[in-house]
Amino acid sequence: MKMNLPNKLSISRLIMAFLIALVLLFPFYLVDINIPKILVNNILVVDIRYIIAGVLFIIASFTDLLDGRIARKRNLVTNFGKFIDAIADKVLVNTSLIILSAQGFISPAIPVIIIARDTIVDSIRMIASSNGTVIPAGKAGKIKTVVMMIGLSLTFFYNLPFELWNVDVSNVLLIIAVVLSIYSGIEYYYLNKDKLV
Repeated sequence: MKMNLPNKLSISRLIMAFLIALVLLFPFYLVDINIPKILVNNILVVDIRYIIAGVLFIIASFTDLLDGRIARKRNLVTNFGKFIDAIADKVLVNTSLIILSAQGFISPAIPVIIIARDTIVDSIRMIASSNGTVIPAGKAGKIKTVVMMIGLSLTFFYNLPFELWNVDVSNVLLIIAVVLSIYSGIEYYYLNKDKLV
């Protein structure tokens, strides 16, 4: 199968998701690699691993914006493209949520709710698809994704610069994303429940 540009972008996003996991989970001390930490404003210790992961996450998020636009504009939409795009999105966001939760940066409730909602919505899509119906993403779900990406990016960057002013923007954005996720999931069900019979 010939890979078009949108599919390559989706695969690059998938690779970056695994690189984020590697950067944050690999025990570098076992191979005598010392990852530096920097002191910001004499109060905040910043581990460079999270900055690297944050840069990768932002680049990966940007590819998510690009691949769909390029595919539609150049008429390069394929079944494989839809499949790999959805997989890359889920792996990128869920990997980041789980790791940040496990390492104490965010509440465990956030990945639990987001992953549970996505599982329900994906199940509805799968049932509808088996009946020949393609359900597009709703507006609330798209807004949720943007808010989630910004919130996670800020979390990787220790909520800077807002942390210096004691304003917890990253967690507020993630909570808004969770609320939007629940709302869009309920909306998704009610708009498509007739397709489940």
